[in-house]
Amino acid sequence: MEEALSGVKRTLYCGELREEHIGQRVTIMGWVQKQRNKGSLIFLDIRDRKGVVQAVLSQDQATEETFEKASRIRSEYVVAVTGIVKARDGGVNEKLATGGVEVEVQELKILSQAKTPPFQILDEVEVRDELRLKYRYLDLRRPRLQKNLLLRHQVAQSIRNFLNQENFLEIETPMLIKSTPEGARDYLVPSRVHPGEFYALPQSPQMYKQLLMISGFDRYYQIVRCFRDEDLRADRQPEFTQVDMEMSFVEEDDVMDVNERMLAHVFRESAGWEIQLPLPRITWQEAMDRFGSDKPDMRFGMEITDISEVVSHCGFQVFESAVADGGSVRGITAPGCAGMPRKQIDALGEIAKLFKAKGLAWIAFLEDGSVKSPIAKFLTDETVAAIGSAMGAKKGDLCLLCADRNPVVWSVLGNLRLEMGRRLGLTDPEKHAFVWVTDFPMFEYNEEEGRYTAMHHPFTMPREEDLVYLESAPHKVRAKAYDIVLNGVEIGGGSIRIHQRDVQERIFKALGFTMEEAANRFGFFMEAFTYGAPPHGGLAYGFDRLIMLMSGEDSIRDVIAFPKVKDASCLMSGAPDKVDVQQLDELHLAIEQEKTE
Repeated sequence: MEEALSGVKRTLYCGELREEHIGQRVTIMGWVQKQRNKGSLIFLDIRDRKGVVQAVLSQDQATEETFEKASRIRSEYVVAVTGIVKARDGGVNEKLATGGVEVEVQELKILSQAKTPPFQILDEVEVRDELRLKYRYLDLRRPRLQKNLLLRHQVAQSIRNFLNQENFLEIETPMLIKSTPEGARDYLVPSRVHPGEFYALPQSPQMYKQLLMISGFDRYYQIVRCFRDEDLRADRQPEFTQVDMEMSFVEEDDVMDVNERMLAHVFRESAGWEIQLPLPRITWQEAMDRFGSDKPDMRFGMEITDISEVVSHCGFQVFESAVADGGSVRGITAPGCAGMPRKQIDALGEIAKLFKAKGLAWIAFLEDGSVKSPIAKFLTDETVAAIGSAMGAKKGDLCLLCADRNPVVWSVLGNLRLEMGRRLGLTDPEKHAFVWVTDFPMFEYNEEEGRYTAMHHPFTMPREEDLVYLESAPHKVRAKAYDIVLNGVEIGGGSIRIHQRDVQERIFKALGFTMEEAANRFGFFMEAFTYGAPPHGGLAYGFDRLIMLMSGEDSIRDVIAFPKVKDASCLMSGAPDKVDVQQLDELHLAIEQEKTE
C-alpha cells in the first residue's frame, strides 16, 4: 500500500550522512537499490542523487507493522525512512562515502511501488544502448550519469559566474527565425497564421548576436539550444547546447584572452585541472603540415614530415608524379614498430584507403641495421637512408608514407597518426593539451556544387592584407578565425566578424550569391550595417562536447539528459511521430503518400 508524506520532511540526502551525524535522528528519502532480508534483520540500501546509505531494521526493535512493511520492499521502491544514525555494524564499507554509518529505522513509509526494472540500476552492469535509451528515466538514476549531469550544471554556473564578472550580459535570442540555408540543413516549423511559410530553428544565434553588438550591448553571452538536421555521430545530436558569446571593439587577441581565462577558471572550479596560460597557438597551415588535422592532438609527437624534396627525383614514379602534379610525399615515424607483422601493416593500408589514398608505402628500419620495405627495390640505398634521416627514424622504427594531393596526404597521415598514437598508448587521458588553431582559409572549394563555400561561416572577417585576392584567388584568403582544441577535439570556434556592408557583399559574391539572393536571405542583416556597426568578434563552444571531455565519456549522449539516437529519433518517447490530420489542416499541410505499384 502506497502512503502519502503527511508532513514528513527530508532532513538530509542519503549521500550526505557521515560519522558526525551519529546519534542524530534523521529522515532520508529515495529509491531502494537493494533489500536484503536476513531473517531477524532487514537491510535497505537507499539511493538518491547524492549517494547511497544503508538502513537497517531489527525485528526486536522495529514494530511488527514496520518490519513486515520492510519485508515487502523491492528494488526501486520509493521510501521515506526516519531513524537514528549509528556507527555501521560489521566495519566500514570503504566503497561508499557513507560506509561508516547506517540508519536504524524507526519509521518507514512506502511512497511508491515499482515493477522489476529491465536492468539493474548499477554503473558496473553493462546494458545495451537501445535498452538504456528506451528506459532513459531509469538509466538516469545510475550514479555515473547523475554525476555527469551534476558536472554539467556546475560548469554552466561557473561559466555564468565568470562572464558576469567580465561585464557580459546574458540575453536570449529567438528560437523561431528566418531560414538562411548555407551549410547544414535547417529544421523547419510551419506557420499556422502565414499559410505556406515557415520558420527555422536556429543552427546558431550568429546573426542575432551580431545585431546585439550593433544595438550597443557590447558583451553578450547565452547558453543556448541549437538545431541542425544532419547525420549523427558520437559527438553530434540534432539538438545541442552552445555556450555563445560576442564582444565589441575587439581583435582576435582580446577574444582569445577572455576565453583562456574563462577556461582556466571553469576547469579549475569544476574539474580540478590547472591550465597553464597563455595557451599555445598554431596556424591552420602549420596544424595541417605537422599533424594532418585542424584539430590536432598535442599530447604526443609523431609529427608529419614532408619528404617531397628528398624523393622528387628518386626514380620511383609514384613519388615523383605526386610531387610533379603539385601534391606531396609525407610520412610519420612510428617508434619501435619496425617489427610490426605484415598483416597489421596491411591493415593500416586499408585504413589509408578509407581516406582516399591509393595505397600506403612503408619502410621498416630493423634493429640489425637492415631495411625492410616493399618499395625498397625502386629506391637506392642512399634515398632510403635520406628518407630515414629526414624523418628522424632510428633502428626499430617504422616509417609510413603517403604520396598524393595535399588534402589526401594530410587526411591519411593525420588519421594514421591518431591510430598509432592509440595503439602505442600515447593518448594519456590524464594530459590536457589545449591549442588555438588560427588563420583558417576563408573558403574551401566544394567540387559537388562547383563553387566556394565558407570554411566557418560567411560572416567571418578576412585578413585585411588578403582582401586583394577575394575576386582573383579566393583560395589565398585567410580568415580571422580561431578554434580552441583539447586533446584532438574541437571544443569551440569563433572569429572576428565582418562589420562593413561592402566587405560582406564581396564575400557573398565570392560564395556565388547574386545580390538579389543575398538581399532575400540576409537583407535585414546587411541593412543593419548601414547604421553604425562596431568591430566585433566572438566564439561558441559545443557545451555537450566540453562536458563529454571533462567527464571522460566517449559520447555526448552520456552527458545529455534525453538524447536522440543516430536517426534523430527518441527511443523513449517515440518522437518524431505522425500527427492528426486536423493539425495538418490548421497548418495548411498535406502528407504526400508514396505511390506503390
